[in-house]
Amino acid sequence: MIVHIVMFAFKEENKAAHLLQTKAMLEALVEKIEPLQTMEVGIDCNGSERAMDLSLYATFDSLDGLQTYATHPAHLDVVDFIKKVTLSSKVVDYER
Repeated sequence: MIVHIVMFAFKEENKAAHLLQTKAMLEALVEKIEPLQTMEVGIDCNGSERAMDLSLYATFDSLDGLQTYATHPAHLDVVDFIKKVTLSSKVVDYER
């Protein structure tokens, strides 16, 4: 199993609305992309100085499944939106 974790820092402009929209868009991908087994999306509730604003935890059967997800048109649409509303992101992929 492959675990894919991404964390995002959002721009301040319309931040609350963009967080909710991003969460909904990401969660909808489970129904649209076959190799995506599970996805959990969380919005930070701590607000600490070190915190990122939103994180996702997704699982796939294989690296090929992750690659299919990464290049799927539905995912790329979400990526385009996220790039407009975020400052930065960090990712880690690992085998479990």
